[in-house]
Parts: sequence; C-alpha cells; structure tokens
Amino acid sequence: MTKKRNTQLLNWIKTATDEQVNMAGASRSYLRLIAYGHKHPSASVAAGIERATQGAVTRQQLRPQDWPLIWPELADSPEQIAQAAKALATIQAQTEHSPR
Repeated sequence: MTKKRNTQLLNWIKTATDEQVNMAGASRSYLRLIAYGHKHPSASVAAGIERATQGAVTRQQLRPQDWPLIWPELADSPEQIAQAAKALATIQAQTEHSPR
C-alpha cells in the first residue's frame, strides 16, 4: 500500500493547540504518523480528527477504503457501501496471500 501524505492534516497539526490535539483523540506525534501515511487512524480517532479540525480533514479522507462500512449513514448510496465492501474484501484477500 502506498503511503500518502495528508497535507491538510499536517498543516492543522502545525497550528493546533494542545487542547485541539487532545480533542482529536491522539497525541501530536501519532497524528503526524497518520498525516505522513505511516499509520491509519482507528474509526474513533478519524472521527475525532474530523471534529477537532472542524471538518477540514474528514473521516472519509482518513479511511478511504472502508468509511462507508463504518459510517453507512454518510454514504451517498447503497452502491457506495457495496463497492467499499468489495474493495476491502480484495485487500484482505491480497493480504492473506502475500508472504510474511
């Protein structure tokens, strides 16, 4: 999987107060790891980041593969949920068959 930098999150981290970072539900250093693509946020941290950034960074951006499965109420259509389920199943199948 390719690491993708989230510049919106990086920019927010630079100016966020400690209180705002706490609202995100993770430490500033862990948020940097997420922003640089080294870690993927849990569902609760992704939602916390969205709240702390006041929507500048969305959970859809942070969890592009599976957000419709976690938050189906945010999906535009049932097809979007089905596509996410199919993509996630493909990723899981590839992971199971890759050498460790």
